[in-house]
Parts: sequence; C-alpha cells; structure tokens
Amino acid sequence: MKINFKKTYTFALISTSYITAFSTGFLAILLWFFNEFSLPIVLVFAVSIALFSFFVIQYRVERFIYRRVKKIYDDVSLLESTSFRNQPITTDMETLTKQVKKFATDKKLEIETLKVREEYRREFLGNVSHELKTPLFTVQGYLSTLLDGAMDDKKIRKKYLERAEKGVERLVYIVEDLDMISKLEMGDVNLELKKFNIVDLVQSVFDLLEMTADKKNIILMFDRKYNKAINVFADQEKIQQVLSNLIMNSIKYGKENGTTEVTIEDLVNEKIIVRVRDNGEGIEKQYIPRLFERFFRVDKSGARSEGGSGLGLSIVKHIIEAHGEKIYVESEFRKGSEFSFTLEKHQ
Repeated sequence: MKINFKKTYTFALISTSYITAFSTGFLAILLWFFNEFSLPIVLVFAVSIALFSFFVIQYRVERFIYRRVKKIYDDVSLLESTSFRNQPITTDMETLTKQVKKFATDKKLEIETLKVREEYRREFLGNVSHELKTPLFTVQGYLSTLLDGAMDDKKIRKKYLERAEKGVERLVYIVEDLDMISKLEMGDVNLELKKFNIVDLVQSVFDLLEMTADKKNIILMFDRKYNKAINVFADQEKIQQVLSNLIMNSIKYGKENGTTEVTIEDLVNEKIIVRVRDNGEGIEKQYIPRLFERFFRVDKSGARSEGGSGLGLSIVKHIIEAHGEKIYVESEFRKGSEFSFTLEKHQ
C-alpha cells in the first residue's frame, strides 16, 4: 500500500502559537519578577520554543493519526479492495472523511440496488412460474384424460390433442420471448443494421395480421397514402417484431369495428417517429408506468384469454433501446392508446 502523507499544518501552527504564547509570557513574567527581563532573550526563547513545538507536534500528530488511519484503511479495504487499496493513505481528516463518506454512500446505494434486484428476481420467478404453470397444467390435463380412456373416442381425441397443442404453442411463445428478452438485456443480440423502407415493412405487418384483425372487424390502415419510400437505418427483423407486437396488441385490446392506424412523421436531427394508434379501451393512467414490465397486464384475465406471453411490450422496449431510440405511450381510458417510437432516418 502506497504511503503518501497529505500534510496539513493548521493544527500544529495553532497548537504551537498557544504553547509559544504561554511559555514566552511565563518566562517574561519570571524575568521581570527577578529584575532580569531582557527582550532579546525573550524573543530567542519564543522563536526556539515555537520551532521546537511545531515540529514535535506535527511529527507526533502525523505518527499518531497515521497508525489509526492505516487501521481504518485496512479494515475498509477488506470490504472494498479495488477502491481503497489503490488509494494513498492521507492524514488529512477532511479528505479521509470524504473518502469514507463516499464509501458509505456507495455501499448504501449498492445495498439498495441489491434489494431492488432481489425483489425483482423474486417477482420475476413468481411470474414465470405462474405463466408456465397454466399451459403446462392444461396440456397435462388433456393428455391425462386421453390416457385415461378418452383416446378411444376419435372426436374427443382430436379436440383434446388440438387444445394440448395450443398449450404447447403458448409454452413455446413464452420460452422464446424469455430467451429474446434475456439476450437483449445482456446485450447478446447483434443488431443487423441496414437501410429499408419502413412503409413497406408496416404494410407487410398489416398483411400478416389482416386475418386476425378481420375476426374483430378491425381496419388496419395508414393515416394517409405514402407515395414515397421512407428509408430508415435499423435492424429490419427486429423492427418488424416491434411493429407486429404493437399492432397485435392494438387488435387484442381494440374494440370490434374499430381501427388501428399507423402514422410516420419526420422529426429533427434525421429522425422519424412511427405512431401506432387505436380507438380501443385505452389504459387507465395509473397503469401506464408499468406497461413495459415483464408479464404486466392491465386486465390479467382478459389478456390471458387472448394468448401471448405477456412479454411483448417489454421486448419492444428493449429492442428500441438497443437501437439507441425512445419509445412513448399515450392513452386515454375508453378512448384509445398510441404507442410511438423513433428511428434513424436514412437518405
């Protein structure tokens, strides 16, 4: 451990002045009392006692403090080896106080962060368990019924196998989405950035989800006709997933005979913003801050009946943030919602 005294002489100077003043005054009184008073003698004595006192006090204080400060550093370094062991030892109490205070503050923040993470981990495991349990029990129930004799009835066999298949599909969705969001959070997903036309991509998503929207008689539409290509620089596959999740959500929670409208607008600094707007039920204000949490659903029973993993919006948020962009949400209860995100425009 490197030893580097940061010396402060304030304490020694003040202490020296007290000792010098008292000693010199006492000597002057004694000399005057014995009629031997001599100003040169008093001055020489004052200078001598001042120098002697200053160096003795400074030396003793540094030695006294250093031993105790070294023990503090050694004790603290057991907790934080990377921070304190690499720092020079200082006898400046102000500096030491700041360092220890900073250490304590950092540790407090670290403890709070660990508590939050532990709570998040506990909640996450509970959510995963709950989401996996429902389709697993469904599949198990249908298969057990078939094994108990229902297999002999062709109609029941086909119906139960189809339902078991749906349960397996939901399990696959959950596992795939969990794998995706874990990779996104860990930064293991490499974005394949390239130039593409966002208008064509939106239209392709419309085509994929058209049949799903028709079941609720929901119209998928642009806000206007885009005659020119609007090129962006992003990962086309990931942005397609973002659009699919947002438009699919607008269909799930949209009202029958409603609309899902996509708008593409120019922003400053070579950015565009893509808006996905519906006129569905909307979201109550208190739920909006939690929309992008894993497995969070405003209407848990209704959302689960619609299928999905409950991770869609969380994945959307991570994909957009992986691009270094922002995602926004605005909603008015019983009037509709709008999800929007920015992308880099490419000329």
